[in-house]
Amino acid sequence: MSVVRADADSIARAAQLLRDGGLVAFPTETVYGLGADARNADAVRRIFVAKGRPEDHPVIVHVEDLAAAEGWIADMPDDARALAQAFWPGPLTLIVPRAADVLDAITGGQSSVGLRVPAHPVARALLAAFRGGIAAPSANRFGHVSPTTARHVADDLGDAVDLILDGGACDVGIESTIVAFMTGTPMLLRPGGIPLDAIAGVLGRMPLSRDATAPRASGTLTSHYAPRTPASLVKPDALLAELAQLEERDERIAVLAVSARRPDAFDGVWISAPNDATIYARMLYANLRALDGADADAILIERVPQERDWAAIGDRLARATSGEIDDRD
Repeated sequence: MSVVRADADSIARAAQLLRDGGLVAFPTETVYGLGADARNADAVRRIFVAKGRPEDHPVIVHVEDLAAAEGWIADMPDDARALAQAFWPGPLTLIVPRAADVLDAITGGQSSVGLRVPAHPVARALLAAFRGGIAAPSANRFGHVSPTTARHVADDLGDAVDLILDGGACDVGIESTIVAFMTGTPMLLRPGGIPLDAIAGVLGRMPLSRDATAPRASGTLTSHYAPRTPASLVKPDALLAELAQLEERDERIAVLAVSARRPDAFDGVWISAPNDATIYARMLYANLRALDGADADAILIERVPQERDWAAIGDRLARATSGEIDDRD
């Protein structure tokens, strides 16, 4: 494994590694992806081994543009095309009926395929050089905190990756919005980098909420994006009281707060996150990794505002804490 600065030479090297069946980690605007040739079954299987990912969990195929996406699709619904035209390149994944020749390893054996056109210049240059689809889930161990820097990838996956392209920290910082088009009505499978109101503005209506009929998709398990240290969500007005109770039991605590202020006597790791959803999202995974490295017994995370522009962050925090919400007053 080597980490190299993303430039024309390293991107050409990465494209050749993909053609040879290798694994390349690369930046997108959301998180770093662990890429393989999406037409090479052996290479795609290497992704699952490197991540410890369940074989029935589908991966997203990154393509260069809408025209390239057509080769992976049996039928492109009009609403899906409208979203693609509005938000590609960008942090939007479309789940659509798969073409017959798409690998089962990509789709988890389902009749659907997830497609995205990333906006990050390194990802776009790599796709242009490779001239094919790149299967790329997040470049971390399955279920754990997503990577937003090349160092995060190296820390998680090490020699399981043939090459890591370092394109700096990711601008969006949380994964793409996923919308499925497997029935007559669009369905939101995962909130993400494209706000729900923007999706609804193009569709002319809100997509359905995810239900039991939804196809399996990346990042939709109950526990995901999780630090190894036990973590829980706490109401803003209960955080300091909960912290005091844990400290009375001599537990070492790390805290991610928004409105709560650090007590003068607190000697653990306390991260004060900004009260701005865009900036909070950009910093979220780096902050969770810092808390996870604090040698704490537990992590307390202040619950974020219950507003639409915080929806994707709230989703990630709920999954990072396995839905554990401490509502004690």
